[in-house]
Amino acid sequence: MYKRLLQKPLKTNQSFFLFGPRGTGKTQWVKKTFPNALYLDLLESNLQIKLLASPQRLEKMIPKNFKDWIIIDEVQKIPPLLDEIHRLIEKYRYKFILTGSSSRSLKRKGVNLLAGRALTYKMYPLTFLELKKDFNLEKSLKYGFLPSIYSQNNPKEYLASYIQSYLREEVMQEGLTRNISSFSRFLEIASFSQGCPLNLSEIAREASVNRKVIESYFEIIEDLLLGYRVAVFTKRAKRKMIQHPKFYYFDVGIFRSIRPMGPFDSVAEAEGPSLETLIFQEIKALNDYFDLEYQIYYWRSVNKSEVDFILYGPKGILAIEVKRSQKYGYKDLKGLKNFGKDYPEAKLYFIYMGQRKEYDNNINILPLDVALENLKEILDNN
Repeated sequence: MYKRLLQKPLKTNQSFFLFGPRGTGKTQWVKKTFPNALYLDLLESNLQIKLLASPQRLEKMIPKNFKDWIIIDEVQKIPPLLDEIHRLIEKYRYKFILTGSSSRSLKRKGVNLLAGRALTYKMYPLTFLELKKDFNLEKSLKYGFLPSIYSQNNPKEYLASYIQSYLREEVMQEGLTRNISSFSRFLEIASFSQGCPLNLSEIAREASVNRKVIESYFEIIEDLLLGYRVAVFTKRAKRKMIQHPKFYYFDVGIFRSIRPMGPFDSVAEAEGPSLETLIFQEIKALNDYFDLEYQIYYWRSVNKSEVDFILYGPKGILAIEVKRSQKYGYKDLKGLKNFGKDYPEAKLYFIYMGQRKEYDNNINILPLDVALENLKEILDNN
């Protein structure tokens, strides 16, 4: 097991939720980090049936005067259980760790997440800093960063079964959509929008469903933590900006597994968005793990001047452009230069597949390996 960057829960004695997509290592982390905890897995059918029938049975499963942590895995399976957990926290001052791959069912049933009596943290796929010497760019761009990828003989098969498990156990069992085949087709179509501004009307036409259905599908993806929409940066805008958000599946490997590749599709068509997704994953994880408090945007004017990521927060404004090429030219830097003119206080970074660290006026040009090694310091704005 890799040493994870998530350390914030260790600094508190307060109950907490730990959300994250399936397979990101939540269960392994809580078991290893809290070895003396009482562990209850709601994926265990007998336990789930008992607590579904009577959440009050939870109290009898906890030893009297128990002082250590109580882990309840996949808590979203029984939303009413949170009322009982709330009661036990109030009555006995028990400390709970509540993990889940989705907060959607909790939100839909009006659960208030313990009324502020529990903190909320997130677990992401592995990062460059966690993998260290095991990081392999070619493997990462193809199979992503889910921990099980690094112990699988057939990572391609694992990723395919991962998607099917999500469809079966999250989408079908939770009754999130009436038409699972339509939703499955939508997942493929959405993969062509990876790292691109979303055109919901166009996606709806291709999927042969109503635009409102497509909007609900994207909401399902976000609630299940399978993907994210990134809004366009419009603060103090000096140019006319487009309004559509960009979309990313949460992991490179998941994107590559969902994205269909035919005989006329080049690898480069998938690897461009893959590299951008890799950087997005790193930014999102480090931003959360280290409480950097950035809001993540992108920037694109109506005349198509674009920057992949704009990070806006207490530490300032960072603009980051990512290119798969080993060389760069004026066109590659144009978006950053235009953004720099509009926001002169921003720090500008261009990440590419070349070997040399260079500078173009106020643009820092970084090889990918240098950028990954120093991303934490870059985000710290040091």
